[in-house]
Amino acid sequence: MNKPNRPAPSAETPEQQKEKESEKKPPLRERVLQALYDFFEVLATVTVTVMLLYAFGCRLQIVDGTSMLKTLHDGERLVVSDLGYEPRRGDIVIIHRIDAAPYSQPIVKRVIALPGQTVDIDFDTWTLTVDGEVIEEPYRWLDLSRETLGCEYPLPITLGEHEIFVMGDNRNGSADSRQEELGPVDIRTVVGHALMRVWPRSTFTVFENPFGEGSK
Repeated sequence: MNKPNRPAPSAETPEQQKEKESEKKPPLRERVLQALYDFFEVLATVTVTVMLLYAFGCRLQIVDGTSMLKTLHDGERLVVSDLGYEPRRGDIVIIHRIDAAPYSQPIVKRVIALPGQTVDIDFDTWTLTVDGEVIEEPYRWLDLSRETLGCEYPLPITLGEHEIFVMGDNRNGSADSRQEELGPVDIRTVVGHALMRVWPRSTFTVFENPFGEGSK
C-alpha cells in the first residue's frame, strides 16, 4: 500500500525564518517616519477643516443634556452656522441668553413659532397650534415616565416682533419657552442653526427642515 506523500521538511532553521521575516519589514526609521507622516496628515486635514468651518461662519456645538431626545443625544457634536441665517419653524437652533439664569449657557432647541405668530398648546392631548393651525410634529417625543410639563404662564400667546417660541423635542424633559426664566426668546439670541451632526461618526446626519425649505 502506497504511503501518502508528505512535504519535505524545511531546510531553514528557526533563526533563518525569523531573519527572513524581519527582512520583509521596513527598517525602524522608515516605520517611524511613516507614522509621523500619517499623524501630520491627519492634523493638517483637521486644521484645514476647522479653518473652512470658521470661514463659512460655522462652529462646533456639543449637545448638553437630554432635552432634544430622541432627535439628539447628550455629547453629540453639531456643526452650527449663523451665516445669513433667519429662523424658520422646525429648525434646530442654538440660543444663548446670558440673562436667563440658570439657563445662561448655550442651549439647543427647536423653533416652534416665529415673530407675530400665536402659539397655543393643549397639554391633555399635546396638540400644538400656530395661528390656529394644528401642527403635526414628527420629531416630538413624550417620556411618559415623567410628569407632564405645562406652561408657567397663560396660553395662547402672540409673539412680539423679535420673538420666537422654542421647545425641546423631549417635551417632558426640556427647559424652554414654557419656562418663565426663558419664555419667548429674542431672535437676536439665536447664535446659529444646526446643519449636521458629525459625531459620533456612526450617527452622521445632515438636518432637513421637517416642514420643508420654505417653512414659515
